[in-house]
Amino acid sequence: MNFHEYPDREALFLDLSNMLAGELRRALSEEDRATFSVPGGTTPGPVFDNLSGVGLDWGRVDVLLNDERWVPESSERSNTALVRGRLLTGRAAEARMIPLHREGAEPEEALDALAEAVEPALPIDVLLLGMGTDCHIASIFPGADRLDEALSARAPVLLPMRAPGVPEARITLSMRVLREAMSTHILITGAEKRAALEAARGADPAEKPVAAILNTAHVHWAE
Repeated sequence: MNFHEYPDREALFLDLSNMLAGELRRALSEEDRATFSVPGGTTPGPVFDNLSGVGLDWGRVDVLLNDERWVPESSERSNTALVRGRLLTGRAAEARMIPLHREGAEPEEALDALAEAVEPALPIDVLLLGMGTDCHIASIFPGADRLDEALSARAPVLLPMRAPGVPEARITLSMRVLREAMSTHILITGAEKRAALEAARGADPAEKPVAAILNTAHVHWAE
């Protein structure tokens, strides 16, 4: 694990944005298209705001969520809506978003069609993850109904996921897909998540899923 500590959140968001933009530029210099996988939630919002104004060939970038809550885009809990509103604006509006939700179906019913759109964009070039205080990443939660399958080296690209205390079904990239990313960054803030991260070092991924990816990740933290 490469740990990056910042004096404050403003410095974290700015430096991380610059790092991600640089990696996307390098990927685009070597490939026709680049895949940028991002988390939902509020923490990465300032990073998205910064990146939306960066001068990249965004028309050649595929944006893919790490996971999505199974709610319509009109919901305030939709990760898709968050990314469209904060990342896919300004210069970044030209990027193509690969959907992880389909109206009028349950996750299991939409899984094959969604995975068919995701697979050509793999492997992920630049992966940005968040982490919960329970050490979940994407929607790979401790105690989730398909956790073992999500952690398997033979896991499919996408999995539906349900977990205790999580109010709606989710759809998530599997750990196999996350681990195959060319570059991985984890964004966390605050003392509670720092403590959770330290507890995850060397832990069983079935108990602390982030442990499955720490060895290859850059972790960015500020109080």
